[in-house]
Amino acid sequence: MLQAVADAHTASLAAVPGNSFKRQGIDAGNAAADAMIAARQGDGRFGPSQWVPNSNVGHWDPVAPNGSTVQDPTPWVGGVDPFLMESSSQFRSAGPLALTSAAYTAEFNEVKALGGDGVVTPSARTATQTYIAKWWQSNPVVSWNAVARDLVARNDLDAAESARLFAMTNLSGADAAINCWNDKYHFDFWRPFQAIRRAGDPLEGNPDTSPDPTWTPLISAPYPDHVSGHMCHDGAHVTVLRMFFGNVIAGDFQITSAFVNPGGPATRSFGSFSQALDEIVVARIWAGLHFRTADVQGRDLGTNVANFMADNYFQRVGNG
Repeated sequence: MLQAVADAHTASLAAVPGNSFKRQGIDAGNAAADAMIAARQGDGRFGPSQWVPNSNVGHWDPVAPNGSTVQDPTPWVGGVDPFLMESSSQFRSAGPLALTSAAYTAEFNEVKALGGDGVVTPSARTATQTYIAKWWQSNPVVSWNAVARDLVARNDLDAAESARLFAMTNLSGADAAINCWNDKYHFDFWRPFQAIRRAGDPLEGNPDTSPDPTWTPLISAPYPDHVSGHMCHDGAHVTVLRMFFGNVIAGDFQITSAFVNPGGPATRSFGSFSQALDEIVVARIWAGLHFRTADVQGRDLGTNVANFMADNYFQRVGNG
């Protein structure tokens, strides 16, 4: 990845005529990068894990569906100093549903019926839903930046407005990820497959949930359920894109999935950002990854971060 970025950087510079303006531009860019690197020293990146093990019902366990132990590769994210927010937990979500509630029972049964892998665990999910669940299992930062680049070109944004857009969307996304991972280890809520396998435990206290000790999701992930990391990013990036381009996009926008062989076309079109967001919420359920509440609150967390950013940063000054 780093080599690809370096190659793109070299190619971009090669296209600019070699003169004093080019040198001044390179110097300004390097100075800005150096200032950010200096400002972010000791910001918590690669710091200690935020996870506190807890074997009680309702808590996440790092054992994967196949019995292997998997560790979150980024357990420190929730402890990173935010770029824009006042704290890494500023937009704390409302939290997962109570295990004994009717709402939790409904979400439990929803993901249990639809989120199985279709091999070990039967699923009521359709072939199209399976394709969509797999299709959305790609990096949201990559996807939404690609959409942004396309819309920037189609709408003829100048260099200043383009830079402002990418700063707003990516810093909002970064802070949404920080608050999201802080939430994940604050609530430490179990994944659906863990909940379904341990349902009926006397400590769960819910007589309306029934266990399936071999229930296996279509897709799994190595960190707690609440809130959805994908949806935190989606909410933040999409909120900024709506600020620039509105919700409905004339001529649609396209996203290409990075999932290898999702079972259908790699590239799909959407007429509005709300259409995409609504689909991702259910796609994460169809994948067996999340309870619905984790998706909805993750989306709202990202939206709140982006709105805070817009209210407090990147405001126009002077006559610009």
